[in-house]
Amino acid sequence: MFLARFTGPLLAKVKETTGIVGLPVVENAREVLISLYKQTLKDVEMIPEQAYYRKTVEKFTKFRLRVCEEEEDWEKIETRIKCGQVEELIVQAKDELFLIPKMAEWKPWDVPEGHTVECEIDNSPIPDHVPRHRIPELIFADLADEDDGTKAVGTPEPAPNPQ
Repeated sequence: MFLARFTGPLLAKVKETTGIVGLPVVENAREVLISLYKQTLKDVEMIPEQAYYRKTVEKFTKFRLRVCEEEEDWEKIETRIKCGQVEELIVQAKDELFLIPKMAEWKPWDVPEGHTVECEIDNSPIPDHVPRHRIPELIFADLADEDDGTKAVGTPEPAPNPQ
């Protein structure tokens, strides 16, 4: 047990390739992810607290940050987060950091009074070649405000049941 604690990092598997053209292996992916996730949590504070976007970003970013802090091995991080390789998670985190100021500028949570939206439901099947990354349900569980029980602004309504 004592020896395993110190030799564990030395015996960790080395990733030679991502298998994705143009996406190189990041040797210190865990540290990069931790840094990106902390920056995301800091940057998302510019979004109003009641905005569904902020609540969602905070929820999944905190989950991913916790996983990265708990796990040393890149394989375990990938397995627990279930959204691709650590290098892909880095791309996703950078994309989110790029999106946050855009969302703050666009303010999609500020919907004018009386504004209506027409929804078009497409029930066609997803083609087999499209990857289906599933974010663990626990991340999105209970996005309602615990304090007052109200829904977050921008919370999507359930789709109508076509009959």
